[in-house]
Amino acid sequence: MKKIIQIALAIAILVLVYFIWESIQTPIRFNKEKDTRYAATIQKLKDIRTAQIAYKSEYGKFTGSFDTLIYFIKNDSMKLVKAEGAVSDELLEMGWTEEIAVKEGLIVRDTIRIAIIDTLFADDFNADDLWKVPFTENESFEMATAKLIVSKLNVNVFEAKIHNNVLLHELNRQLVINLNDRMKNQNNFPGVKVGDVVEPNNNSGNWE
Repeated sequence: MKKIIQIALAIAILVLVYFIWESIQTPIRFNKEKDTRYAATIQKLKDIRTAQIAYKSEYGKFTGSFDTLIYFIKNDSMKLVKAEGAVSDELLEMGWTEEIAVKEGLIVRDTIRIAIIDTLFADDFNADDLWKVPFTENESFEMATAKLIVSKLNVNVFEAKIHNNVLLHELNRQLVINLNDRMKNQNNFPGVKVGDVVEPNNNSGNWE
């Protein structure tokens, strides 16, 4: 009987040690996986922001359509002002500016057009997947645009985002809930987001 009790105690101790170990490792594993998914998602949202800003510079507004944005990246171009010539140090000391040099013909500016996809993005960038949330089957970012009235002027804004419930799917459910609550208490979107459709001139990400 004594031996049975000793064996039972040994098993109970091992089980207790296992649960203690798991209680420590579970949040560590969660945070590691969360950071990996966040990093990939943030890069995707940075690409969306880059494309949106370029689109607005060409068309005067943002777009709420991924199809439009992807087509723009793959097939459109943007203006680039190319300058030839320079103002010498001697002329600078005499008070010459670049504007004066342009008027005098010392600097010649020429506007050319360059392909969006070859200019703003890395070589391995895949425009067709711009809509897709990393680490998901076929989940799409939520993207929207709006017009705000600021000092009687129309201001175009956009946002793109994905909720933690989608991005961190299949991870520990309670830890996702806890993360969402912490972010909400900090007045932060419980996920990853860039831009804002209610705050003007805010193209930053909620990770910045």
